[in-house]
Amino acid sequence: MDAFYAAVEVQRDASLAGRPVLVGGTGGRGVVASASYEARAHGISSAMPMASALRRCPDAVVLPPDFERYGQVSRQLMEILRSVTPLVEPLSLDEAFCDVGGSVRLLGPPEKVGAGLRRRIASELGLPASVGVAPNKFLAKLCSGKAKPDGLLHLRVDDVEDFLAPLSVRDLWGVGAQTADHLARFGLRTFGDVAAIDRATLARIVGQAAATQLSELARGEDRRGVTPHEPAKGMSAEETFDTDVDDPEVLRRELLRLAEKVGRRLRASGVTGRTVTLKVRYASFQTVTRSRTLAVPTDQATELHREATELLDALRLERVRVRLVGLGATNLIPAGGSRQLDLLTDDRWGRLERAADVARTRFGDEAVTRGALLDPDADDGGPF
Repeated sequence: MDAFYAAVEVQRDASLAGRPVLVGGTGGRGVVASASYEARAHGISSAMPMASALRRCPDAVVLPPDFERYGQVSRQLMEILRSVTPLVEPLSLDEAFCDVGGSVRLLGPPEKVGAGLRRRIASELGLPASVGVAPNKFLAKLCSGKAKPDGLLHLRVDDVEDFLAPLSVRDLWGVGAQTADHLARFGLRTFGDVAAIDRATLARIVGQAAATQLSELARGEDRRGVTPHEPAKGMSAEETFDTDVDDPEVLRRELLRLAEKVGRRLRASGVTGRTVTLKVRYASFQTVTRSRTLAVPTDQATELHREATELLDALRLERVRVRLVGLGATNLIPAGGSRQLDLLTDDRWGRLERAADVARTRFGDEAVTRGALLDPDADDGGPF
């Protein structure tokens, strides 16, 4: 999808059409989550600090993200894709791989299928989409990017070598600015350069594992298949503070807020997590993570908060200034799966949190909250 969040906002409010639209945080450290193409014309891109974006385009319309709405549109999008093929592998809310090999007899050649999808998305969702049609996943994603905005690019097998040869190495998966500069020092600036060099020589430049990947991609080789319904590997939430925080109590309270978010997502997805991870980014931008694997997996915010705060206390920050804090749950298993029972405790917290989920669904997110989250000056020595 093209500038997905911004496009959804424009579709919802026609008065925004043709105007530079930014979706993202508006605080002192807010970042751009999505920028319309009118905004991109001013040099604005995703992940740019919002303050920098507004300096480039003071007239931009800034909107807070509405993830509930974006999720609804994403589900409609995936339904359209699955009406063409069951082999759909979502990458994010607004992007997916589709293997249409089994659909060509009924729907026509792949480029026709892609064109039909674009028409349906425009007609049913009122949104622009770009489609890449190619022999494998890497090439299809590359083509979808080259087709933006609102276009379709079909790369046939016989044309792969000529198409790839002049492209910059920055278009290779895993090549960022530093790696590109490193490759350039050895005269490797294009796909053709990387494809032509001996793999052993390339390994001496970037290492064996990277050399194998880059050499194959530069030749347009990608053996991965489309994997539908791949389970989530983890769920997390994080918060970047408007100003650096050096108060441990504020950090613990924010971890409680994040534990609430992660716990609700786990319960909504019917999974539990065995490993709790704490993420802390200092004012110096140094980032540390600490993890702990539980004997019994959980989907309860109370337990997630307890484990995360213990990990936080173990860091002994002593008024170190913190820019960002995050909490995650990984090693996910189905909530209904077998688990060891703890005979010394009951499920009161679990019942309370599930009841709160029901109340929030009926009456809104603010219907039920924890006392410690109501008053920013409250003593947060415990989970409530």
